[in-house]
Amino acid sequence: MEPQLNQEVIKTAAAHDGPIETDAVVVGAGPVGLFQVFELGLLEIKAHVIDSLGYPGGQCVELYPDKPIYDIPAVPVCTGQELTDNLLKQIEPFGATFHFGQEVTTVEKRDDGRFFVETSKGTRFLTKTIFIAAGVGAFQPRTLKVDGLDKFDGTQLQYRVKNPADFTGKNLVIVGGGDSALDWALHFAQRGPNKAESVILIHRRDGFKAAPASVAKMRELCDAYEMQFIVGQITGYEEKDGRLSGAKVTGSDGVTRVVPLDMLLVFFGLSPKLGPIAEWGLDIERKQLKVDTEKFATNTPGIFAVGDINTYPGKKKLILSGFHECALAAFGAAPYIFPDKKIHLQYTTTSPKLHKVLGVESPVFD
Repeated sequence: MEPQLNQEVIKTAAAHDGPIETDAVVVGAGPVGLFQVFELGLLEIKAHVIDSLGYPGGQCVELYPDKPIYDIPAVPVCTGQELTDNLLKQIEPFGATFHFGQEVTTVEKRDDGRFFVETSKGTRFLTKTIFIAAGVGAFQPRTLKVDGLDKFDGTQLQYRVKNPADFTGKNLVIVGGGDSALDWALHFAQRGPNKAESVILIHRRDGFKAAPASVAKMRELCDAYEMQFIVGQITGYEEKDGRLSGAKVTGSDGVTRVVPLDMLLVFFGLSPKLGPIAEWGLDIERKQLKVDTEKFATNTPGIFAVGDINTYPGKKKLILSGFHECALAAFGAAPYIFPDKKIHLQYTTTSPKLHKVLGVESPVFD
């Protein structure tokens, strides 16, 4: 489901002549990238944020917006979308500018120590520091490999559900064996505002990576004739009057049958691509950026990497680990931005200066 963005919180970039001069560019608007904006903001460092997706939230919103997360400190449970919304609210005082739907294609170090950065949409920056918070890279859906089928991509062939209402009352074929495939099959098969006319789930084997409870519910609905499950693979398609009308499904018995449909939903997962980051001259180990554990700096002075994109001894790919890395990276970047300023550690509970940048009143203690 496409996230509902609070435009009062998210400031997107306006047209701009020439490179945008800034202190920091954050690559990635997932939870760690958003918290990097917060840690920079506490040090009075303004940031521009770039993300290949069309909205903030990264993997949390792209893969599991409604799934519960239990390991955020002091938050017993929240969804990926709720976590993103709360982070956006938290960084609101710092006025970050977002550049969605574009990848960073060029990073070049200039003689004055700044970096020239350009995106796939031609947006250009001159920045003193770069923070790479790109998760495991830019996500691209793993596609269904059937010759000619791609001409229906974006119309009758979909790799994610942006608006569930688009599928209401339709004959749906859903392909996949993971959580996304099962979750959406159950969503559209059960009675509710988005109930489909029919739902047929296709998976290459009678075993699933999805949650056991979802698999059990799917089998229950099949027994009640509320949906169907077919073991097989899509090997072709039929069309009528230029529209996709059916999928050719080859079963485990070797027989190919035509399954009529209005819409084809494919959930083979998302493939992370390191993309242009691999060409920036950074030290890479198994598609991750090597960093130190003092400042989470890369081998290029002024470029930092936080979150799942980085690697170091003992690295754990957890959101809370990324949050910790953001704090140290911000302090590590401060000398590049304020070379003549001594940076002191201050606490948001007691510092009048931090209360000022956060836009809150300082408490009065007896």
